[in-house]
Amino acid sequence: MNIEIIDIPKVEDYRGNLAIIEKDVVPFEIKRVYYLYDVPSSAKRGGHAHKDQFEFLIALSGSFDVVLNDGKSTQKVTLNKPDKGLLIKTNVWRELDNFSSGAVCLVLNSDVFLEEDYIRNFEEFRKFIG
Repeated sequence: MNIEIIDIPKVEDYRGNLAIIEKDVVPFEIKRVYYLYDVPSSAKRGGHAHKDQFEFLIALSGSFDVVLNDGKSTQKVTLNKPDKGLLIKTNVWRELDNFSSGAVCLVLNSDVFLEEDYIRNFEEFRKFIG
């Protein structure tokens, strides 16, 4: 599967921890940042794949599941630590669900919003990847 769990460097301190994303933590130049919050526990987000863009997801608070499909297999990754991120590369279908109360999902993206980069129908995704 075209994904990777990446440890985010952190500085631990008795006053609280500091996580740092710079330089080579993610393998792309960050061009877009957004976050999901106040997501009802019964709601699903995502439901798409990207043709060219990479995304890096971090659970800043709480937890949620990311269900991934590459057309051959399905894998579930639970994000629940702000010092671990999930890199999703191209041609991977993703759905986010099982949001805990107070969950915040930060997304770093390799490009600005481009609708033509999205595949929003799972059957079209299967055809696209062959």
